[in-house]
Amino acid sequence: MRGKNEHRQTNSCCHRYNFIIFGFRKTFIYAQSPESILKKAAKASGFEKDLRNVQSWQLKGKIVRLSDGTNGDFQAEVQQPNLYRDTINFKNAEISRSFNGKSTWMRDSRDGLRTLTGEASEDLKAEAFFRANRWLKYKEEKSIISSSGKYNLFGKQVDTVILTTAKNVKIKLYFDSVSGLLIREEIPFGDKMRVFDYGNFRVINGVQEPFTIKMSEGNERFEIQVEQILHNVPINRATFDFPSNPNERLPDIRAFLEEVKANQDEVDKTLENYSYVEEITDREFDKNGNLRITKVETFEVSNFKGKLISRLIARNGKPLSDKNQEKQDQDVQKEVEKMERNQDIKNQEPSIAEILRASNLVNPRRERFKGREVIVFDFEPNPNLTLPPKADDLQLFSKLLGTVWIDEKDKQVARIEAKLNENIKIGGVVVVIKKGAYLVSEQARFDDEVWLPSVSDVNISIRILLVQNIKINQVSKYTNYKKFTTEVQNYEVGKPAN
Repeated sequence: MRGKNEHRQTNSCCHRYNFIIFGFRKTFIYAQSPESILKKAAKASGFEKDLRNVQSWQLKGKIVRLSDGTNGDFQAEVQQPNLYRDTINFKNAEISRSFNGKSTWMRDSRDGLRTLTGEASEDLKAEAFFRANRWLKYKEEKSIISSSGKYNLFGKQVDTVILTTAKNVKIKLYFDSVSGLLIREEIPFGDKMRVFDYGNFRVINGVQEPFTIKMSEGNERFEIQVEQILHNVPINRATFDFPSNPNERLPDIRAFLEEVKANQDEVDKTLENYSYVEEITDREFDKNGNLRITKVETFEVSNFKGKLISRLIARNGKPLSDKNQEKQDQDVQKEVEKMERNQDIKNQEPSIAEILRASNLVNPRRERFKGREVIVFDFEPNPNLTLPPKADDLQLFSKLLGTVWIDEKDKQVARIEAKLNENIKIGGVVVVIKKGAYLVSEQARFDDEVWLPSVSDVNISIRILLVQNIKINQVSKYTNYKKFTTEVQNYEVGKPAN
């Protein structure tokens, strides 16, 4: 998980009072709450209603790379809810980054055009939402705000707020303590920190906007002189999409997905012949936005007549005691006996290929992922899809948007990133899965012949019966695959079914 250093300041003072120590008067005061700092900043920037009126914006200016004096053009476009693109054009080079609401991408002279994954992708998604909404919708995005104390910046006293997203991206904001204006941002991007310093503010449509921007990324320093800022201008959505290559030959999408479905079905059958170890790590945020591990459980997983059997063998890295292991084994054996009595125990779940067929597939492209050739798609809900009644799984999956990486040679899903686009009700109003739930899952090639799950990352908020709220924030890792070939007849706890 992310381990970037953060500034922290503690204050042991709980009351405001004055007293004399060695002839000096010392005053202790309450630290400002992050809510009050942001409220003051909204008022300083042009009042919250003016900020909320900005649904899109476009910025154009000139940029100088300070290390060698190279001049170029800088441009950025934003459109709510979270579309963002910035571009630096030097004479012989372009650097462009974008989030189109489903996937992040980048183009530069070093690595060319590619879809981003990992921390760089999550960082850019967080920046895109922040650029489109500032801090006004942090609750909607399930982010946490916390105060980081007071600092001196350029001779000015500043109040700082850290905004931590649900994916543990931390954006640090510096506000002038006197004016309330935002004068610095620190936003991570992969293994680097991007720092923006703002000055020369002017009022545009009632909103204070900076016309001088000093930007640093790693060892590079830039200075941007803004020439134009426009609010609520129409921006073509294609501006944010992955750039198409008309000369790139792609397979027939429908036929390709049919092959993916057939191969995925084979993986499901193959998985029935393997036992493996699953390690599940539960996490949660504290009130200050620090992500902490609450529990790690390790399971041995086997297949019994098409149903997975999970046997708990360790907690927080320590094997269970003999007594607790015996209790766990008895519970598993009872579950097996219960399934034995049930003739229809195999659940038919929709495959990833079926999920993709229920979606609109856009921006197809060829790339390399972990050394292999892949076809990458963005996908989004299909508004014309008609689902059969009680198809809860498909109803859920039809409301997802995201990106999928498919191995072109083996026709297997190598990676999928998905986010729930709206609240979903299951069983009437019994269960509501809340908007913003996400899943990242990968499969890997084992023994140079079979694709099996390797890791998944899930963050879901669920409301049950309008009363109970459940939050699931887990990472699961799948290891130690062992193949067995004998048809399952009996199941003995503690051993792979054989």
